[in-house]
Amino acid sequence: MRRSGFADLRLHGGRAPPWLVARMERLAGAILAIVVEEFGEQEVLKRLSDPFFFQALSNVLGYDWDSSGSTTVTCGVLKSALNKGELGVRAAGGKGARSRNAPGEIEGIGSAIGLSSGEVEGLKYASRMAAKVDNAAVQDGYQIYHHTFFFDEAGKWVVVQQGMDAGTQLARRYHWLSEGVRSFVVEPHSGIVGEREHQGVLDMTSRVSEGCRKVSTELACENPERLRRSVSALKPLSRNGLGRWLGAPSDLPRYVVPRYENVNWRALEEAYRLQPTGYEELLAVRGVGPATVRALALVSELVYGAKPSWKDPVKYTYAHGGKDGVPMPVDRRLMDGSIRLLGETIKSARLGDRERLLALRRLRRFIPKSF
Repeated sequence: MRRSGFADLRLHGGRAPPWLVARMERLAGAILAIVVEEFGEQEVLKRLSDPFFFQALSNVLGYDWDSSGSTTVTCGVLKSALNKGELGVRAAGGKGARSRNAPGEIEGIGSAIGLSSGEVEGLKYASRMAAKVDNAAVQDGYQIYHHTFFFDEAGKWVVVQQGMDAGTQLARRYHWLSEGVRSFVVEPHSGIVGEREHQGVLDMTSRVSEGCRKVSTELACENPERLRRSVSALKPLSRNGLGRWLGAPSDLPRYVVPRYENVNWRALEEAYRLQPTGYEELLAVRGVGPATVRALALVSELVYGAKPSWKDPVKYTYAHGGKDGVPMPVDRRLMDGSIRLLGETIKSARLGDRERLLALRRLRRFIPKSF
């Protein structure tokens, strides 16, 4: 699995005006048509999985660069443009309640474009597991509320989803690309971008967490009563005391220590019945959520010494590095490639002169002045 990155955005309320959405749909359809014509359907998926290209595309379409709506509105516009056209790529899901429609929409679209029942079930599984991993396996404090699933007629797919942290008023966007899928739960990231690094983040996808994943799976295969006793024994530990035990800072987020009553014991009973052979199978059990994952991880560490990673998997300040070289220099070749492709597709798109000019101007404003 390759997750290509994520970005932090400000939570903004309100709705995009209809006149803007209509123009965004027309421009998006023209750009995507040229990308498909020149490079094929899979290039569309590859580009949508690139957080820098996605952000630049959102800006070119005319949306606020730092708004959470740059994800939700742009995905809605792309979904409409793709599902209306004959570009070979379709989209399902969306924001809020629409995100929960993704499985049904995938099934309907998959049947219409001739995918087998097995292929459709595979796409539905990928959609569900991408959301489950970002909500439960990587516990960074962002609750997923937007999920758009893009896929083509060959069964390749991309997920663009977004979570929110009501406390910080930030939204974080996650990109997934199906290319090279091996596992949903072992370091699926190739580049992760965020505004800030958080403390006390449980990352069960890290290779550091390999032993903890193994012990967590073994615990889930035992009678849940044993885990009940272990979790109950952790309750007397103070919040700061537990933080010191884990080697974490004293100002741990509120979600570090799972509340006993939030652990889904029915899900653990189901896991006990199913006897998962690996951590991905455990995570796929219905009802296994953040509190249950965290309870298993804490018992694995405190009782059995199998430590998970408590480091936020954010790796980069920006999608292509930071202007000051921290944590890495800007990859100008990669950045220029994204900008060049967008510029060429806009110039080639069948648009009126004014629309083309305005789109190119917005793209130029997106490029840092130092370039």
